[in-house]
Amino acid sequence: MPDTVERIVSRVKAGVFTQHVVVNVAKLVHMKTDSTLSDSVKSCDIISIDGMGVVWGARLCGHDVPERVAGVDLFHELLKSAAKAQFPVFLLGATDEVVSKTAATVADLYPGLKIAGYHHGYFWDDEEATVKKIADSGARLLFVAITSPKKENFINKWKDQLGVDFVMGVGGTFDVVAGKVKRAPVWMQNAGLEWFYRVLQEPGRMWKRYAVTNSKYLLLLAKEFWKVRVVKQRV
Repeated sequence: MPDTVERIVSRVKAGVFTQHVVVNVAKLVHMKTDSTLSDSVKSCDIISIDGMGVVWGARLCGHDVPERVAGVDLFHELLKSAAKAQFPVFLLGATDEVVSKTAATVADLYPGLKIAGYHHGYFWDDEEATVKKIADSGARLLFVAITSPKKENFINKWKDQLGVDFVMGVGGTFDVVAGKVKRAPVWMQNAGLEWFYRVLQEPGRMWKRYAVTNSKYLLLLAKEFWKVRVVKQRV
């Protein structure tokens, strides 16, 4: 986390555009069949792992991953840095009620934070107008709280017109900040059970989604482990 924050802040200070994304089990699975999402993720300048399943899978396959960098935690760390450096931020996504409450909450949490503007996430009939609003706001950092793959593809499509130095998708983070959704306890986060906590909160909507994506991920991971650990050792 400290290394990620340092890299982002230094790039913003230098005026170097940075497109950031987090990946989890579901996103990696969907990237196998959704080429547009795959291109959007791979075009990013910084990719963080948000999900212990991916951290453990990467380590199993021989990659040195020091820790998980959760999107919601990175969001707060960057707001803290933005308040200190006086970087204006723009919040995009969720409902009017949620995004306005998020803006008020983070302004209270981080004194001195400049909220350049905010807008709900239901703007698909006129994307260009929303992009212009962001560009005209003077924001340096943009946080997009829209579901995947819409947020990744929106960012990648409009990145040259957004007028910001940094942009990242933060999924359901605004719902958590606004108090609409509770985040899993820390012990469940560390144990890789945050997905299970979401199933407990919304069993009707989430159980099938996670059952399918987790099963597909285990199969992909088994194939990768065989390729990089077993086959290479034999060679």
